[in-house]
Amino acid sequence: MTSSTRTNRKGALTRFGAVVASLALVGTAAVAASASATTVDTRAAVATNAVSTPDGDSSINGYRNVGYFAQWGVYGRDFKLHQLDKSGAAADLTHLNYAFGNIHHQTLECFIANKAQGTGPNGSDGAGDAWADFGMGYTPANSVAGVADSWDQPLAGNFNQIKQLKAKHPHLKAMISLGGWTWSKNFSKAAATDASRKKFVSSCIDLYIKGNLPTIDGKGGPGAAAGVFDGIDIDWEWPGSNAGLEGNHVDEANDKENFRLLLEEFRTQLDAYGAQTGKNYLLSAFLPASPAVIEAGGWNDPRIFQSLDFGNVQGYDLHGAWDPALTGHQINLYDDPNDTRAADRQFSVDKAVRTYINNGVAPEQLGLGMAMYGRGWKGVADEQPWNAANGGGNGTWEAGIEDYYKLKNAGTSYYDADVVASWRYDGNQWWSLDDDKTIPAKADYIREKGLGGGMWWELDGDRNGELTKILMDDLEAGVAGPIEGGPVVTPTPTVDPTTDPTTDPTTDPTPTTTPTVDPTDPACAAPWNATTSYPGGSQVAHNGETWENKWWSQGEEPGASQWGPWVSKGACGSTTDPTTDPTTDPTTDPTTDPTTDPTTDPTTDPGTCEAAWAAGTTYVGGDIVSHQGRNYSANWWTLGDTPGASQWGPWKDLGAC
Repeated sequence: MTSSTRTNRKGALTRFGAVVASLALVGTAAVAASASATTVDTRAAVATNAVSTPDGDSSINGYRNVGYFAQWGVYGRDFKLHQLDKSGAAADLTHLNYAFGNIHHQTLECFIANKAQGTGPNGSDGAGDAWADFGMGYTPANSVAGVADSWDQPLAGNFNQIKQLKAKHPHLKAMISLGGWTWSKNFSKAAATDASRKKFVSSCIDLYIKGNLPTIDGKGGPGAAAGVFDGIDIDWEWPGSNAGLEGNHVDEANDKENFRLLLEEFRTQLDAYGAQTGKNYLLSAFLPASPAVIEAGGWNDPRIFQSLDFGNVQGYDLHGAWDPALTGHQINLYDDPNDTRAADRQFSVDKAVRTYINNGVAPEQLGLGMAMYGRGWKGVADEQPWNAANGGGNGTWEAGIEDYYKLKNAGTSYYDADVVASWRYDGNQWWSLDDDKTIPAKADYIREKGLGGGMWWELDGDRNGELTKILMDDLEAGVAGPIEGGPVVTPTPTVDPTTDPTTDPTTDPTPTTTPTVDPTDPACAAPWNATTSYPGGSQVAHNGETWENKWWSQGEEPGASQWGPWVSKGACGSTTDPTTDPTTDPTTDPTTDPTTDPTTDPTTDPGTCEAAWAAGTTYVGGDIVSHQGRNYSANWWTLGDTPGASQWGPWKDLGAC
């Protein structure tokens, strides 16, 4: 099978912490931050030129637009998935990559647990955040569908919000991203043998594609997350190379071939399961920019693209404050002749893209990675790049990195059209970032090179969806790109907004059913059949009601889920209306309910210090302690995690006491 055939398949960093070396960073996705805001895009939720199938790939005017959503962003950054809907970004995206899934250090399988990320080489062992993934409860104000989660529903958290986002934007495909900068430690061991590869891949498909979640604090269970993810994204940083995080297992002699075989195993098992379900499941990867890292892992071997549907080339972190004394570009499209670094440390996006294409990788299988954050320095006396600095710039979460939305108006803007690089300088701090000048130029580059589209790390850095809109405004205009996603998706405006769970969150969360079909009309459509495939717009009869399909489905029973593909069009042959409101708010006290949003302000007076935190005590979500003159609330189960020690930890700072 050729690589181009894979593209159009149809039928049967640290993201948590600091970077340790420039070579490592040239092979990582960066840490972005969070913030506020929202300007609603006036475009329809699903553009008429967006194409998709209920399975397989997706595109807008023949281009992919992939965005990473950070699991941990729901805490300090307070960025939740409904903000993608409100800003209009969801309408501009084709794929949502959920970051990240971990690999267990003992079983070498995909897993989910509640255990905080630690420090040092063993910090990722057993780490996970089931609370953010499927435990956290959402209110009408912060959910995509505008309805409150009930206390006893098996799926809540980000996974349920992804389902709601997909219901509102049927062209959007969700991918679980495995690994990342912090959780790539055990890839090499999981890929080492045929038996370990089969076991690892099977566990990932079982957990994320089949949705068989562990049961944790009353959430999850067999099939609870079925339908959330449409594929798997591999973020192994980095096979065959010690450029990754300290403590990662690396087999320099065998990782390259084992990596290729691992992707082949993912493809084989995804296709085999797809043959059972009648769906095509996607497989993508995050691709490094450093030529040395590319070569070490065999990333430019066209054979791996026979397994991958597509990959996204890192187009950022090409320089940063891990080199604290020298400013410079982190997102330059082309080489900068004024770069003062050694030749083997001079990176550019074009150099990386050409490394792949010149080795026989089909351009349409490549996405161009772009940044929603900047990297910068302080103590800078000159506005031009490659000048002296005195450490990382003042970032919200760590020195040397800051969100696009916070930087876009800082100081004075500068742009080099030859290099395609932007930066901002205020007389002291110097920041390199993507903006409204680099993105149009990169969109033109995507079109000229015949690439498959763009990719963003990470979505909480652009609260208003400005950069995704700039990219798609360019790519939506003119000749279509190379990606075939399927039939045109058209909105279904006849759905009664009082019954549709994808209605604007300002709608009353406990609506009554208002049939759009005369309930006295005895005529019913053909009965629903579990083995029949139904395209979007199909109507069936089931349990005395007429149902209309919002997108392709097979085996999904009408009325079985409020987030499913079927919308009731009213009774046929019966005037009985359902009296049970599936969105009824629980009577559980929200101050004790474990599914309550952990960002909700506690009722405890923050001016009074609570009982002191003790390292040997086990705390559960909602517990409040004091430490060093401040009160903290536990976001999830924790033991031995010092309050205030890490922004990624389980404790939320409630203020001084």
